[in-house]
Amino acid sequence: MGLFIEAAVSVLMALTLGYCVVLNRKLARLHADRDALKLMVSDLVAATNLANQAIKELKATAVEADMVLSSRLEEAERFGIELANHVNSGTALMQKIVRVTNAVRQSPVIMPAPAANESIGTGKENNKVRAALEQLSTRVRNRGVAA
Repeated sequence: MGLFIEAAVSVLMALTLGYCVVLNRKLARLHADRDALKLMVSDLVAATNLANQAIKELKATAVEADMVLSSRLEEAERFGIELANHVNSGTALMQKIVRVTNAVRQSPVIMPAPAANESIGTGKENNKVRAALEQLSTRVRNRGVAA
């Protein structure tokens, strides 16, 4: 019976030794994987730091772009107001011109008679003045019709 117990203990010790060898191999692979995992984690940390830096730079760029855009929008708004003022001034000027031309149309043009002692121009000069006045009145009429 002692031999049987000794044989059983020997078999169990052999099995334990075999299991220890298998376990040792698995632990060696685990240590190798641990080193690879450490490398992967360090790469991940480096990538995270790089991403954080890129995000900070993007935020700074966005703030700068916002400032530039704001200044351009303010400038555009000033130009818009200035343009509106010019349009209003132009409209007021056109209304004054319309009033003047309407007043000229309604009242006949009377040429003052030259005094006897004044130098009288040639008939050509008087005709030029009349022609210029007629052209002015026809232009105003034509523009009034076109508008």
